[in-house]
Amino acid sequence: MKEAIIITNNPMSRDKLGNEYKVDFIEGATTNVYTKVRDYIHKGHKLLTHPLMSSIKPNETPYRTVVISKDNDSTVDIKSLGYIEEALHTTEKFLKNYGLPNWSKQILEDFQLIDYDLINHALV
Repeated sequence: MKEAIIITNNPMSRDKLGNEYKVDFIEGATTNVYTKVRDYIHKGHKLLTHPLMSSIKPNETPYRTVVISKDNDSTVDIKSLGYIEEALHTTEKFLKNYGLPNWSKQILEDFQLIDYDLINHALV
């Protein structure tokens, strides 16, 4: 999956994937990542990984990495748009209802590794 763009707020994903892929690094929350992905989809890109990949609830980790197509069409992929809108809605609902824990530095590094590992395996 060499023809892809990585959108992430995970420093580990940025650092480890930046030599092989175009990485759009987002300084911000998961919702900011999803909003950026939605912007790309509106420009004709397609999702290549599901935005809610993994069994980690959206309010449990502050990191998310999403892969989209490098090429874009002149039309919006309705399936991709539906997936990203649902991910954004679900994440906002979980954050509103449960908040995001104040994790220690070590736990945050563990979540970076989990997020990176999931995407890295999806790219292989």
